[in-house]
Amino acid sequence: WPVDFSWKEVSSLDHQFALLRIHKHSCVFLCVCVLCSYLIVHSFGRRMLYPGSVGLLQKAMRPMLQQGQARLVEEFEGQRNKLVACDGNEIDTMFVDRRKDGGQAGKTLVICCEGNAGFYEVGCMNTPLEGGYSVLGWNHPGFGGSTGVPFPQNEANAMDVVIQFAVHKLGFQLSDIIVYAWSIGGFTASWAVMSYPEIRALVLDASFDDLLPLALKVMPDSWRPLVTHTVRQYMNLNNAEQLCKYQGPVLLIRRTKDEIITTTGPEDITSNRGNDLLLKLLQYRYPKVMTEDAIRAVRQWLAAGTQIEEDMHSGLYEATGTLFVSEENKNNDFIQRQCSPLCLSISWYAAYALLCHPRHKDALFLRVFSFDLK
Repeated sequence: WPVDFSWKEVSSLDHQFALLRIHKHSCVFLCVCVLCSYLIVHSFGRRMLYPGSVGLLQKAMRPMLQQGQARLVEEFEGQRNKLVACDGNEIDTMFVDRRKDGGQAGKTLVICCEGNAGFYEVGCMNTPLEGGYSVLGWNHPGFGGSTGVPFPQNEANAMDVVIQFAVHKLGFQLSDIIVYAWSIGGFTASWAVMSYPEIRALVLDASFDDLLPLALKVMPDSWRPLVTHTVRQYMNLNNAEQLCKYQGPVLLIRRTKDEIITTTGPEDITSNRGNDLLLKLLQYRYPKVMTEDAIRAVRQWLAAGTQIEEDMHSGLYEATGTLFVSEENKNNDFIQRQCSPLCLSISWYAAYALLCHPRHKDALFLRVFSFDLK
């Protein structure tokens, strides 16, 4: 299977740089912790975080993956390509070109980032395809036809070569690209928009702000220092930190029955880490608006368990947007404009954590990709 695109085609070997910063420790006291962290992450830790990289699971899913790949090629005229990232990993991709169809949506490329057990063959590519978009799917390192292991640096390297391929080989402008991610794919998606801020928009479905709280919930309390060190050193999926460095349109989708990214249980919607992702984004973008009262109001809205409660909270604060303004900013025209009922309504919708029951995902996806991102 020949290589179709390599990062070397657009990058100079004399100007290599790390895509992520790895925090290093020099304290001798941490030697045991460092050793334990290394053993954990290279044994069961990585496989727990990315079960799709486990060979046994891939073997069980092989017939389904082959069927999905054949469908993309035969029904949608998909083009399979092998890319080589800067770390030498080969990245398996699938591109469906809708530009020739003549529709406006086909001129936009949606790059899909799958979850921790997702593959482009049976993953979220179908969503934008139904909307008539051009779509580029890819598999994590170690998933399907991709080589390597899915550590954060390798993930970032893979995302980088996918974007370079889309721009330099497929002919799309960054302003014509939307990145759409599911779950843990939010890491590579947020890295992409942080590194390429000209990207048109970002859609995050069932994603989280930081891996650490989710890792701590499944490990014994006595392991907290070790888990913290392991995550920060080897699996630092800091989605919120990366997302805050992007100023373009963002659409967040939250699942009301999510068992993965809640820290207490799927019924406790307030523990969904998607809430924290939204709050951190709003606090960064609107530091003057997001006062303590505003944060409290958003948390109450996010805690709404029914559509009626949600409408009640959103209606209340749209009608009384000035409640979000602190005393020292009441005479600030810019802040007043930010907090007007109309602007609040637009801002909440643009960064809205859509409440969605898993069974309604198909209808929701159509709504997401009809969202006006201009």
